[in-house]
Amino acid sequence: MTDRIAAAFVPLVDCAVLVAAREQGFAAAEGIDLELVKEPSWASLRDHLNLGYVDCAHALAPLPIASTLGVGHVQVDCIVPFVLGRGGNAITVSTQLFSEMQDAAHGAALDSPIAAGKALASAVAKRAAPPTLGMVFPFSSHNFDLRYWLAAFGVHPDRDVRLVAIPPPLMVESLRAGHVDGFCVGEPWNSLAVAEGLGRIVATKSQLMPHGVEKVLAVRAPVERDGERLGKLLRALAAAAEWADDAANHTELARVLASPGYLDAPADLLEAVLRGRLALGGGRVADDPSFIYFHKHAANVPRAEDALWIYAQMLRWGHLQPSAAAQLAAANVFRADLLRRYVGVHAAAPAPSMPFDGIAFDPRDIKGYLERFDVYTRFVETPAAEL
Repeated sequence: MTDRIAAAFVPLVDCAVLVAAREQGFAAAEGIDLELVKEPSWASLRDHLNLGYVDCAHALAPLPIASTLGVGHVQVDCIVPFVLGRGGNAITVSTQLFSEMQDAAHGAALDSPIAAGKALASAVAKRAAPPTLGMVFPFSSHNFDLRYWLAAFGVHPDRDVRLVAIPPPLMVESLRAGHVDGFCVGEPWNSLAVAEGLGRIVATKSQLMPHGVEKVLAVRAPVERDGERLGKLLRALAAAAEWADDAANHTELARVLASPGYLDAPADLLEAVLRGRLALGGGRVADDPSFIYFHKHAANVPRAEDALWIYAQMLRWGHLQPSAAAQLAAANVFRADLLRRYVGVHAAAPAPSMPFDGIAFDPRDIKGYLERFDVYTRFVETPAAEL
């Protein structure tokens, strides 16, 4: 008997595991007819998941936590039994803003997130009006990573710049139209902006938050009760993730992702991203094997500490008040026990990780962790429609 499972996705390189599961036969081998539903935005994907139009989704890691906590939208219990990918995001600024940053840096090379962050802070201080920066969704690592980076250099993300939410496929056109001065988004949209001469990449997630969780498999909590069906899906995804991480398969994976039904982007550009070879602009190229990955370093294990880092960012930026109940609920969204039960994957020690500013996250003392930051936003009651 074949089980039909519908999974929503947004066109990004890190939907690769779901695509590989379908196109390379890993889902079929488990008796699954995996239907992939392309969504135009994260808000659309969230709503279709919450309403039960799809069974699961390629989701921003903070999205199922926000849904479970009822932050910014209706409350819907979700779980994360699998991490689809780590890394893969970057911060890109327009060529005009990059020029301003170069002037502010007095010719110094902007070849690290720290150098670029200092230059951006100086450029922002000299501007008559604050720059507008795009991120993909309020509850996204893009928003949190961008805020973290800005704040590290004294740029308050709610006062000194204007942050706006834009669907990933519209980022490049928004930059071209002058609607934004830069953005934080997943690939291939940074690389496409560089290829079209519109922007420069100034930082990557792998530099800012090495090995940080990025996309996850989000499912409605009731799905957990159908263990046989969930187990089939998790086994298919585990096999697909291992295949997608193998460099020998990157040419084929890029070819499939390039098709109009998925990313509709140049295959050679996608292959370069998969291999961690990024054109930053101005002739500079970065080679980073850990820029994006899908399986190595026990990537697929959804650890409670990953969820609690997200919870801490929600506290820092005023999305909710601290509470023991919310903290426990957030931690329980990420379910490593399900991966262990159905696939036999254990929560191995993660790859060593330290943010670029050297402030280590301690999930046992979130209050103490947050007190180490000078720039933050206190919780205020905000109508859901404004988030």
